[in-house]
Amino acid sequence: LSCQLYQRSADIFLGVPFNIASYALLTHMVAQQCDLDVGDFIWTGGDCHIYSNHAEQVALQLARAPHPYPVLEIKRRPPSILDYRFEDFEVHEYVHHPAIKAPVAV
Repeated sequence: LSCQLYQRSADIFLGVPFNIASYALLTHMVAQQCDLDVGDFIWTGGDCHIYSNHAEQVALQLARAPHPYPVLEIKRRPPSILDYRFEDFEVHEYVHHPAIKAPVAV
C-alpha cells in the first residue's frame, strides 16, 4: 500500500515533519488492516513556505548529518483501525539530534 499526501499549505520547518510522520503511521495502520505490505509514502506540497523568523533554525537543521531511519513495530492488530492504542506502537533504533525550538506562526 502506497500513500501520496498532497498538502495545500506547508510550513516546511515545523509542520511538514509532523505531517509526514503522522501520515506514514496511518499508511502502516491501513496496510496492516488490509493485509498489505507497506509501499512508498510520497509527500507533495502546494504553498510551501519557511517563515523568516525560522531562518536561523532552518540553517542549523540543514547543517546536521541525517541519522538512519528508525523502525516501526505495530505490536498487535486490532479488529478495527479505530481500536489502535498508544501502546500498540513501538519505535526502534530512533536516534535524534537535540531539539530546535522555533515559534509557531499564527
